[in-house]
Amino acid sequence: MEPTLAARALAAATEITASALSDVDPDAVLATVVRHAVELADADLGLVMVGADDGGVTVEAGHGATGAAGADLLGLVLPAESAAGRVAAGGETVVTDDVTSDPRTSRFVPAVLRAYGPFAAASFGQGGRLLGALTVYRDRGAEPFSPEIVEVLTAFAGQAGVVLALAEGANARHRVTLYEERERIARELHDVIVQRLYAAGMQLDRVRRRMRWRFAQADGARLGEAIDQLDATIQEIRGTVRELRTTEIEPHGAELAATRTDLAESARGEVRIAGELLGYPPTLELSGELADIPAERADHVRAALREALSNVVRHSGASEVRVTMHRDGEGLRLRVRDNGCGVPRDVARRGLRHLAERAEGAGGTFAVNSSPSMGTMVAFDLPLDAA
Repeated sequence: MEPTLAARALAAATEITASALSDVDPDAVLATVVRHAVELADADLGLVMVGADDGGVTVEAGHGATGAAGADLLGLVLPAESAAGRVAAGGETVVTDDVTSDPRTSRFVPAVLRAYGPFAAASFGQGGRLLGALTVYRDRGAEPFSPEIVEVLTAFAGQAGVVLALAEGANARHRVTLYEERERIARELHDVIVQRLYAAGMQLDRVRRRMRWRFAQADGARLGEAIDQLDATIQEIRGTVRELRTTEIEPHGAELAATRTDLAESARGEVRIAGELLGYPPTLELSGELADIPAERADHVRAALREALSNVVRHSGASEVRVTMHRDGEGLRLRVRDNGCGVPRDVARRGLRHLAERAEGAGGTFAVNSSPSMGTMVAFDLPLDAA
């Protein structure tokens, strides 16, 4: 191989590698590949054709020596029986002096390509990772592609395809890392920050309720405003958590097919905070596998537990609280029982209505049984197969 041609091919491969492994748009990388192919082969037109499930190929990038010719062909589809289709499926490199008269190629040449003669097509990629075909054309009547040029084109197409395949894997790993980091931040916000704000709000509310009346009017109003601000902050953080978990960056690969949450640990944290506010620890009973609950399911159950314990602390006056959480073949079952005075009629039930809406939207059920003599029982059940 001519040393100058080999050096040019190496320089082209280096540029493509640098682009592919950076944050450059993949379409721009393909454009770079086909531009270099045209320059190396001294061609008048180059096309990158990507294989489809039906064996056909579609032009994803093009470059013409005269300028716009390549761009005009984007989206052109050729059948699996075409030379490019056969090459993309793993066939040998195809070379001909005239693409319009050679019986191997002539039947599948579209009208827009009939002004060309010499033609070469090489597999884009190597081994079991073929992306498509890299094709080059020269104007009708031009000198055919030499064996040396075809050799360079074949090697270049294989190397460029491998680089893009590796870059695709690197980008996928980057997306996974980014997704995991967003999930970690969301979990920290939800499980740590919200819990602390929630506990602070509950403590302030208890202080406000215990204040002697002659001091309560002004200071009580200020405490009420502080509690409202904490509630608003909690809602904003929960909104941020939802945004972090529902972005365009989706989990890729089996390892992120379903993000999981240790619901048992979350339940212990909620019960611990409630115990600090009540002055005694609620009883907690856990059964079934709770360490791998889908995050969206776990959020619903955690919200139900938090709201139920909040009502116990605020209103019940209970001396005993029992929390049970069970997972079986049908799903998750949460029960929060207390022996208090029940949910007072004059208490806003917005939180309970919100949980009822959560349960209905997630395909589950929610119920509250409350009376002054029997206390309160909150039931929240969710299936796990409707996430």
